[in-house]
Amino acid sequence: MTQKTSSGKSTATAREDRLKAALKANMAKRKAQAKARATGATDEAKDNKNTNEGS
Repeated sequence: MTQKTSSGKSTATAREDRLKAALKANMAKRKAQAKARATGATDEAKDNKNTNEGS
């Protein structure tokens, strides 16, 4: 299983590169989700506060 790809990299190196890229994309996605949740949580708190004040 040490075949060379057309670019000259071994399959192990190519696999590591793919995994690094996937990890980087996953971390960026998780960071965006966490940011969205944080802003969503503060927006909901403001909405609930405004709703409770009216009654």
